[in-house]
Amino acid sequence: MFYPVSAYIGLRYARASKSSHFIAFINLFSVVGIALGLIALITVASVMNGFENQLKTRMLGITPHIVVDTRDQTPQVVQALSGIHGVNAVSTFIESEGVVQSKRGIQGVLIHGIDPQFMSENSVLSEHMLLGRFTDLKAGQYNVIIGRALANSLNLRPGDQARILSAGASSFSPFGRMPSQRLFNVVGLFDLGSQLDDKVIYMHVNDSAKLLRKPLKEVGQSRLFLNDAFDYQQVEQSITLPSVNWRVRQGPLFDAVKMEKNMMSLMLLLIIAVAAFNIVSALVMVVTEKQGDIAILRTQGMQSRDILSIFLINGLYNGIKGTVIGLVLGILLVTQLNFLLALVGAPIALGDGQGLPVDIQWQQIMSLVMLSIGLCFAATLYPAYRALKVQPAAALKYE
Repeated sequence: MFYPVSAYIGLRYARASKSSHFIAFINLFSVVGIALGLIALITVASVMNGFENQLKTRMLGITPHIVVDTRDQTPQVVQALSGIHGVNAVSTFIESEGVVQSKRGIQGVLIHGIDPQFMSENSVLSEHMLLGRFTDLKAGQYNVIIGRALANSLNLRPGDQARILSAGASSFSPFGRMPSQRLFNVVGLFDLGSQLDDKVIYMHVNDSAKLLRKPLKEVGQSRLFLNDAFDYQQVEQSITLPSVNWRVRQGPLFDAVKMEKNMMSLMLLLIIAVAAFNIVSALVMVVTEKQGDIAILRTQGMQSRDILSIFLINGLYNGIKGTVIGLVLGILLVTQLNFLLALVGAPIALGDGQGLPVDIQWQQIMSLVMLSIGLCFAATLYPAYRALKVQPAAALKYE
C-alpha cells in the first residue's frame, strides 16, 4: 500500500520504542490518560442525561407545560391553540390552592381540575397510576386522585373520603368567613416519584369549578401538552394571550442540573487536556532526538510542510489511538454500568428501585470525540513548529 513519505516516517517514529524507552513511556501515559478521560466523560455525560430526562418526566409530568388564560374566550380561539406547531393537545384546566383534610391530618395542596380523557391520552402521569384511572373522575360524582406520598401522609386509601377546602372561594356564616369545602371520594393513586406527588391532587374540571363556586367559563383556562416541554419558547411566540410556562416554577431546578452537568464535564475535560498535552513533552524530545534525521531530510529536498506533517502525524497517532480506545471502552462501560455495579456488590438504585438512568446521545459523544482529537492536534503544533526551526548546518555540524 502506498503511503506518503511524511506519513510513513511519522508513523514509524510513533511506533518506535527501542530508541528511547522514556519517550515510549510518555506516549503510553498520554494514550492511557486520553482514554481514561474520555471514558469518564462519556459515562458522566450519559448518566447526567439520564437524570435530566427522568427529572423532565417526573417534574413536568405534573407541572403543566404551558397554561394559557382563555377565560371568556370563544371556542374558536381555544381551538386555534391546538394548531400551533409543537402543541400535542389542548384541554380545559383549572388550578387553585386548597387543603386536604383527613382523620389523620391536614395538608395544603394544589388542586388541578382536569379533563380526564385528555389526561389519559396525553399525560405521562396516566402511565404511573397505581390504582384507578383518570377516567374514573366523573363530573358531579366528586371523585379525586391523589399521590401515594400524600395518601401515606394522610392515611388515605381508595374508597376513603377526604374533605377538600378551597382557598379561592369562601362565604359568610354565623361563624365568620368560611372556605368552600366538600367531601370527595378517593378513587385513584399515582406515583411519579417526584417532589410534587404529595402537593397536587386531581379532580374533574367541572367539580373544581363548583368547589370554587364559579362558572367554568370564568375560571377555566387551557393547558397545553407539548411534544417537547423544552420547546416552550417557540410555542409561546405563537400565542397572543397571556400564558405561563413551566420554567416559572421549575426553571431554577433545571438550571441547577444543567450547570452541574456542565461543570462536571469541564472538570473531566481537563483530564483529557492534561493527557493530550503530555504529547507536547514526548514530541519535543522526539524532535530533539531526531534533529540529525530532520537535517538530512531537509538537505535531500523535503519541503517544510512535509517535515511539519511528520510530527503532526506522530502526535495525532497517539491522540487518535487513545480516543478510539476511550470511545469503545466508554460505550461498553455505559451500556453495562448497572450490571457492573451489581457485580461488584455496589448497586445504585433510585427511589423507584431502578438503577442509574443512562441516556446515550450519539451526537454528544461524537462532539466529545472531536474535541478530544482537537486537543491532541493542538498539542502537536508547537513541537512540529520546533522541527521546522532545525537548521541543517547546525544539526550536522558534529556528525
